[in-house]
Amino acid sequence: MSLVVAATTAAVSLVTATPVLAASSGARQAAPAAPAASRAPIPLPIPLPLPLLDHRSEGAGIPDLDDFTRTVPAPAHLPAHDHLTVTVTGSGSATSDGTFTLRCHPAGGNHPDAKGACAQLDKETRWGKDAFAPVPERAKCTMIYGSAATAHVTGRWAGRPVDAHFRRTNGCEIERWRRFEPLLPRPTS
Repeated sequence: MSLVVAATTAAVSLVTATPVLAASSGARQAAPAAPAASRAPIPLPIPLPLPLLDHRSEGAGIPDLDDFTRTVPAPAHLPAHDHLTVTVTGSGSATSDGTFTLRCHPAGGNHPDAKGACAQLDKETRWGKDAFAPVPERAKCTMIYGSAATAHVTGRWAGRPVDAHFRRTNGCEIERWRRFEPLLPRPTS
């Protein structure tokens, strides 16, 4: 017997026993006792168990427990106005350095891996969050130098204007760059 049912039964028993107690104490009863059917316990709705959300729900469109501290991913069918211009310098590869255009939904432009870049951007996009936000100023980052590579990304993504700068000057910036590969090339230097 659950705690809720036990508490409800006890409360109803106390209420239905009150006329009997009053009659036994010699108090005058003003009205006849209510019919037995109205003294029956009031059924309470039983809460249904909610499904547990865990790592097995990943990819099914259902957030796992960690997602309650984050936001839900944006759907892949965003407006067709997603377009970015990516300018890369110092990557150590003549084919990676330069300016590339990228359109998504559907993937297009002269970016070397437009389909992969669009898929990674969709993965990084969260409603209410700026996917291209810089590393916070007070972030504690390892002092690891990644390379001289820099990138500048401009355009529109998920309905928002984008003007983001990327570099690989410390551990936080390197990780931010890696989150955007293959939009940004993997540096060779």
